[in-house]
Amino acid sequence: MSSTTPALERPAESPARRRMPGPDGLVWTVLRLHRTAMWVWTAYVAISAGLLLWLWGPGANAAQKAFDAFGYSGAQENAYTDGFSFLGFGGSFDSRFYGPSSLIGIASCAIAVFAAGPLIARELERGTAGLAWTQSVSPARWLTAKLAVPAVFVAVGTGLLVVLYRLVWNAHNHLLVAGIGPRSFAFSLGPATVANALFGLAVGVLAALVLRRTLPALAAAGVVQFLAGAMRGNNWPFQHSPFSRLQPELPVYGKAITSTGAKVSDPGCYLSQKCLDRHHITGFTRSYLPSPDYWPRQLAETGVLLGLTALAVATAFLVLRRYQPKKEAAA
Repeated sequence: MSSTTPALERPAESPARRRMPGPDGLVWTVLRLHRTAMWVWTAYVAISAGLLLWLWGPGANAAQKAFDAFGYSGAQENAYTDGFSFLGFGGSFDSRFYGPSSLIGIASCAIAVFAAGPLIARELERGTAGLAWTQSVSPARWLTAKLAVPAVFVAVGTGLLVVLYRLVWNAHNHLLVAGIGPRSFAFSLGPATVANALFGLAVGVLAALVLRRTLPALAAAGVVQFLAGAMRGNNWPFQHSPFSRLQPELPVYGKAITSTGAKVSDPGCYLSQKCLDRHHITGFTRSYLPSPDYWPRQLAETGVLLGLTALAVATAFLVLRRYQPKKEAAA
């Protein structure tokens, strides 16, 4: 009687696990190494966006009610009686409106400081960058990832805030007290705001590669970006007219509405309801009109800032060449 040895059965192969698509390599390394900074940036964008959406909606209710009752005089009274805010928190609508703009300016300086310190200089000081270069990562690829990943976060986040800010401006600019504030804001916020933030990133990287020390790089990048931000608005060359008038015009259209629906000049009743009743005024309209100077100035400023950014990035790669390992001459 013959017996057959049963063939050894192979264990059933487990189905290959499907991997979710995601970043890998240098991109993943940068994200993981600087995840705290990325979360801080995300929180800043979320808080600023929430504040802008609130200003677009219920945050303007009190000022709008005062404007509906007494026109521009009511908006002025609301601005003066409700006081000032701190970075958009508290105070009147007029003072809260400029809070997110201050946050954007602070953020651009923070971007430059972060790029100069934790992103580049600290790794040069600790030697982790040199360790990466001895592996399979070239200095050029390393710097490209260090620039590209934060640049995406900065461009998307700042661009979102600019779009929301223009939305609030278009809806409620009639509630702002006339003066240098609305004019400066109207001509400074736009594509150039995003370019300014990217310029801060490039300046920080360049300062780190040139100085190679965290504290000096932090100081240099912060000062340069602060000066660049201070030059924008009223002092930036493109915010002035080359002709006789020093500043571009921001025309305002305002009328009073009578009980018959007719639009007439504001009778100047200020806060007197009796005066308004005497002139049969039931409402008001007021708005800053688009200026023909806006886009030429914005595009010129954006072009200059992007040009300076490209120059800083190109210089950073040229400076990086001195870190390239030198090949030994053949015997």
